[in-house]
Amino acid sequence: MTIRLPDSDGTLRTYDPRTEPFTATTGTAFTSRTVFSAAHVVADPYADVSPDSPAAVDWDATLAFRRHLWSQGLGVAEAMDTAQRGMGLDWAGAAELIRRSAAEAKAVGGLIACGVGTDQLTGPASLAEVRAAYEEQLALVEASGAQAILMASRALAAAATGPEDYLDIYGHLLRQSAEPVILHWLGPMFDPALEGYWGSPDLDAATEVFLQVIAAHPDKIDGIKVSLLDARREVDLRRRLPDGVRCYTGDDFNYPELIAGDEQGFSHALLGIFDPLGPLAAEAVRVLDTGDVTGFRQLLDPTVELSRHLFQTPTRFYKTGVVFLAWLAGHQSHFTMVGGLQSARSLPHLARAYELADGLGLFPDPKLAEERMRNLLALYGVNQ
Repeated sequence: MTIRLPDSDGTLRTYDPRTEPFTATTGTAFTSRTVFSAAHVVADPYADVSPDSPAAVDWDATLAFRRHLWSQGLGVAEAMDTAQRGMGLDWAGAAELIRRSAAEAKAVGGLIACGVGTDQLTGPASLAEVRAAYEEQLALVEASGAQAILMASRALAAAATGPEDYLDIYGHLLRQSAEPVILHWLGPMFDPALEGYWGSPDLDAATEVFLQVIAAHPDKIDGIKVSLLDARREVDLRRRLPDGVRCYTGDDFNYPELIAGDEQGFSHALLGIFDPLGPLAAEAVRVLDTGDVTGFRQLLDPTVELSRHLFQTPTRFYKTGVVFLAWLAGHQSHFTMVGGLQSARSLPHLARAYELADGLGLFPDPKLAEERMRNLLALYGVNQ
């Protein structure tokens, strides 16, 4: 049976849903790349909360989704922006998420790295307060047994007066970190409050400061995660990294070519799009492990249209599409998000996401996905 989907111009088009899902092999460990999926959180749909309330999380469903990712061979990047960090999930919720996910990772032998930020600061803060906030979160992540990801800080962006403040704060944190960390450069397209990070709105100048931090502490940096949606800049940056420091692409527009790499190197991955792409992305990396770059690209290149759709401007609302697809795929029983963020994308946007994801075979049960899509359309008044 066909389904009628709304276009952005207000008209309806017909679509023939796929009947068979994509099937992947079991989740063996990767050998050629280290790959993390930044994972979303599942809201508790029965909690009596408002968008301004502390997040009410369905912990069982949230941890079950992480087990799904680990079963594919993927690592989990926890408490990142995909988990609505700073967009519905506050520090108290993130801290609990880190503790629970790190314990679950230890129990199942899963790879995990967790975000370290300063989001317990809710107003203007001094540089000393920013440093203390980072230290508190770093201590919690290290105590959990997870690898730390030093995330970009809104508070630091607001408090810093120039590059030297970034060099001082990051240098202090890296000197005291127990294990090598991942540095995360999140661009303003993901969070407008991070405009001018590293002390300059000019990306060339900011890159030089970023590289100064890395060059001063190469033994304390496992890698860098770059989310600027600029493939050329990422390639130029990774070619300048010290030996032993990895580049984890966070480019949800150009990830196949960046992971495949060139004669001078490649990127590992830490991507929000690998939340909905889990089994397909993992299968592509296992093909790449055999040295078959062409087969890798044949699997992953067709997913870029979906990713570019989910991450279209305003990019920070990509989480809505990610959770929507998790609902359609049967990973959760509802389409509700912490902070009420399920309202952040339009019905035509969600309909196109369904169509693209279904075309890729991302839904384990296509009939369930179709039924849920029809229910959502009916809720919006679209008669079939």
